[in-house]
Amino acid sequence: MTKTPRAGRALTYVLVTAIALAIAVPVGWVLLASLKRKGEFYGSPWTLPEGLHLQNYVDAFVTAHMGQYFFTSVLVTVLGLVFVIAVSVPAAYVIARYEFRGRGLVEVALLAGLFVNVNYIVVPIFLMLVGWDRALVDVFPDGFFIDNPGVLSLVYAATSIPFTIYLLAAYFRSIPADYEEAAALDGASRFQVMTRVMLPMARPALTTVILFNFLAYWNDFIIALTLLPGEGKTLQVGLLNLMTAQKAAADYGRLYAGMVIVIVPVLIFYAFIQRRLIEGMASGGVKG
Repeated sequence: MTKTPRAGRALTYVLVTAIALAIAVPVGWVLLASLKRKGEFYGSPWTLPEGLHLQNYVDAFVTAHMGQYFFTSVLVTVLGLVFVIAVSVPAAYVIARYEFRGRGLVEVALLAGLFVNVNYIVVPIFLMLVGWDRALVDVFPDGFFIDNPGVLSLVYAATSIPFTIYLLAAYFRSIPADYEEAAALDGASRFQVMTRVMLPMARPALTTVILFNFLAYWNDFIIALTLLPGEGKTLQVGLLNLMTAQKAAADYGRLYAGMVIVIVPVLIFYAFIQRRLIEGMASGGVKG
């Protein structure tokens, strides 16, 4: 009886350690490679850098325009999160708490949206936006909907609304209605109940959707490549251009520095909210 739990625990530790190493080793290797000089790449790839060659980051950020791409990615991601939260929170609250005609149809439509992969509909979205630009050519001669970071953030938000509403509505339903009734007795309006009572209590679920949507927006490549064909690229598209240029020049230090610029914000963001994410998972597991 005691050997079986110990064996299971040991196997769990081994698997967790293997997964952690599978993630940490490549990230650490890229970080060390980004500090090497050009000549150091002709030796063993596992040798440590001879010094901290930070010029790779300067070249990647300035010369390769990764700084401009970084700003575009931050802008698009932040705007997308603002749009999706502003729409999804009240919509999820209404679906979870109010009865109205057509509610079942709305829920079915949202569930259907969960199974639509946005990469499969990026071409119709592109053609639709091109058509709108043609219709408004007299007002916007240079176009408005294509090569516009704000429009890209709206597309991100629109395609992630079904998942966000579905998760938030499920969490709102798990919160007892007694809190809302108490707030209503104190004179709070429906909007105040949602923002001051329900939304703080749903913070774990809100943290979860922010994390998942952040990762989706930040790591997107197909939609950004299609809707931002001009100079205002995102980091993922800019990294592809950097990879093509640096492979031809055999200057891999600048290439790995660009990879670090893409990876580090994700790690920092996750480290910042991981406690709230874990708390949300734990509270969700003990509800009821």
